[in-house]
Amino acid sequence: MSIGVVQAAYVVASVLFILSLGGLSNQESAKRGIWYGIVGMAIAVLATIIGPEVDSNIGILIAMVALGGVAGWYVANKVEMTQMPELVAGFHSLVGLAAVFIGLNADFEYRAVEMMTEAEKAGLTGFAATLAKKSAVEISIMQVEIFLGVFIGAITFTGSVIAYGKLAGKLDGKPLILPARHLLNIGMAAACLILLFIYMSGGGVWTMVLMAIIAGVIGAHLIMAIGGADMPVVVSMLNSYSGWAAAAIGFTLGNDLLIVTGALVGSSGAILSYIMCRAMNRHFVSVILGGFGGEAQSSGQAVEGEMIATDSDTVAQQLEDADEVIIVPGYGLAVAQAQSSVSELTRRLRAKGKTVRFAIHPVAGRLPGHMNVLLAEAKVPYDIVLEMDEINDDFPQTDVAIIIGANDIVNPAAQDDPGSPIAGMPVLEVWKAKNVIVSKRGRGTGYSGIENPLFFKDNTRMLYGDAKDSLDKLLQQMS
Repeated sequence: MSIGVVQAAYVVASVLFILSLGGLSNQESAKRGIWYGIVGMAIAVLATIIGPEVDSNIGILIAMVALGGVAGWYVANKVEMTQMPELVAGFHSLVGLAAVFIGLNADFEYRAVEMMTEAEKAGLTGFAATLAKKSAVEISIMQVEIFLGVFIGAITFTGSVIAYGKLAGKLDGKPLILPARHLLNIGMAAACLILLFIYMSGGGVWTMVLMAIIAGVIGAHLIMAIGGADMPVVVSMLNSYSGWAAAAIGFTLGNDLLIVTGALVGSSGAILSYIMCRAMNRHFVSVILGGFGGEAQSSGQAVEGEMIATDSDTVAQQLEDADEVIIVPGYGLAVAQAQSSVSELTRRLRAKGKTVRFAIHPVAGRLPGHMNVLLAEAKVPYDIVLEMDEINDDFPQTDVAIIIGANDIVNPAAQDDPGSPIAGMPVLEVWKAKNVIVSKRGRGTGYSGIENPLFFKDNTRMLYGDAKDSLDKLLQQMS
């Protein structure tokens, strides 16, 4: 396949990736968007494998693609929806690690070409031939590209590993705060900058390896210092990092598709992170450098009242008497795998002529869009799944608000308590409904580790137990 045909295939793949991102912005077009991405990636991989720059290594490439495909198929079939956040973090770590390896390999290849005679350089092909033709200025630019790719890739790799550990519960979700951590990060970043100058001044491969190690420590330290409540933003941020790492490596390899794809992933991840930070009334930099609970803050208000338990019989009667019902899903819904039960509850209530809608907070769950995916999987109609801004003003006219496994996103302390760690964060104002039912395993706090005054309000009742079991009992009462 000629280079012209490969470039044309790359253009087609790039357009499909753009269409894929556009499709994923809407629930109804998401499936089509995924297929655009699948076809685009298939075209990109095929064009690369049979392109003119691949010769004797084509067998190894095909074997690796097959091995990766089998591994991906296995993971996709094994992973549960509740494990999707940590799965995404795990994938980001692989992208970062790939960027590190590709950058190091590019450096090795450059050094090997530099030692060749002119006659040997004349017989080179592929990336090595491109290196042999570069001017001194182009080599300097390439060295910066390699360094940036490895730097961002190393941060993405270790940061994603830590994020995976926190999301999977293998590491403590509380932030680990080291003394003078900001100065420590600045010092390590400065050390990497010094290594860049040494590298460009003829320093050996040790400069690149040492920088990768330091960058890896920066990535791990940054994410260790971020609390669990900020993890949705962290996952989105790491997604952006992986894109920029890929783009930097694309410049190094002269691969237009990798540049475009990396830029798409990097920019979309950055935009999503910004949107989520706005939804939490947080500054992006403060999330990355601190996180909820980064420095202990004490609430200036004591929680008054008591939690009053209820049962499925009482809740069933309240729903029978209600005309307007709003359901607020949270991570507890995912843990209990209760999406099918809540879908059936919705179907039965709507069959009785009641208005049922879902209120989705931008950071509900532990991954952007987590709740939307769960509800779509359970075939909940898209038109009754509304974002926070679309439905928040409707709670005063709501007869029953049902909270399923959500905590921080319905915490009135965000508005009422200036001393709360989540002060100023926009939340779903469920307490304004006439009756509030909270389905919860126990009396524990949310992911941010703070108490929720909602549970103590006069119009709130606690339905304790596993969300799926509680909903199934409720369905039995309503049959």
